[in-house]
Amino acid sequence: MPGAASFTIYTRTKETFCDRNILCRDSIIDVSLTGGAGGAMSGALISFTSCPFELVKIRRQLEYSIAASKGVHLTKPPGTLDAVRQTFKTNGFAGLYTGFPLHFLRDTAGTALYFLEYDGMRHLLGRKRNGEQGPTPSWLPMHPNFVPFFCGSLAGVTSWALIYPLDVVKTKIQQRALAGEKYRGVFETLHRLIRGPDPNAPKPLLMGMARIYRGLGVSAVRSITTHGLLWTLFDLVGNYIDNLPYAPNSERC
Repeated sequence: MPGAASFTIYTRTKETFCDRNILCRDSIIDVSLTGGAGGAMSGALISFTSCPFELVKIRRQLEYSIAASKGVHLTKPPGTLDAVRQTFKTNGFAGLYTGFPLHFLRDTAGTALYFLEYDGMRHLLGRKRNGEQGPTPSWLPMHPNFVPFFCGSLAGVTSWALIYPLDVVKTKIQQRALAGEKYRGVFETLHRLIRGPDPNAPKPLLMGMARIYRGLGVSAVRSITTHGLLWTLFDLVGNYIDNLPYAPNSERC
């Protein structure tokens, strides 16, 4: 889910486009593309700091299996700092960025899709280029205050569903690297997840796709709430700030 830094980069990117008169037409294409560009920039930059944290989280989830592969019995899993130290000791600083290319691609594409969809839907539902919410169209009437929740929920669910297979493959590759297992490429990993490890007895395609999307339902329910409330709060705070009375500075410190 986007955080404060993501929103800042996303907003500043859109402002830069506006200042340079790039994609400034009042059309769904321009609105969506500027939102997608802001999201891509946000996801790309944030990925450099989020990758080590996510890798440590995956390592902590695998501590028992990693220890078992080394013939070590754990009575208590190491803490977060221990996981960081062990990763650094084994593979150096680069170890904290294991699987970074896929992590970078997932965050860049996922965040771009998220903001592209959100801005595009807000435009369809009556938001003007200056940020003001106009009346919603007759084909989807709703109260203006509900528009951010609706668009945020839908953007969160659909963008995550589209990027979910890449996230599963990324996590699987990182898990194998942390466990010291032989490296498998992206397409080999995806093929084995969908069709199974035995090429002579491949699993049905639909069963494999269901395996890829296992756990998506829980994530979708969570996205509906978190992304909807996030955008509702963001919109309320933004409108409150915009409506504050202007007080010219008569005195300066």
